[in-house]
Amino acid sequence: HGSILSKIGASSIPGAVQCVLFPERLDDWIHEDSTVRVIDVFVDELDLKKLGFDRAEPAVTGRPAYSPATLLKIYVYGYLNRVQSSRRLEAEAQRSATSS
Repeated sequence: HGSILSKIGASSIPGAVQCVLFPERLDDWIHEDSTVRVIDVFVDELDLKKLGFDRAEPAVTGRPAYSPATLLKIYVYGYLNRVQSSRRLEAEAQRSATSS
């Protein structure tokens, strides 16, 4: 009752049974001149605490909150791409991550 890989002789090939589902870095999926990169750099350069994001540093207790920087990046992406619905924004973010 061996696996299908062993039946076709692939089990003798080093690494044949290993499967990579994702690239080593998400960055590898995003095109060099994507607006996502511009948004990422722009938001990272902002002083979120100074801009009024009170929870820019998450509390130590409880479940960790979403990063305000990440949420702002998603919001700016949606604004630039005219995505207003949170459900559409979620779908767009998923699509963009897998097709960039």
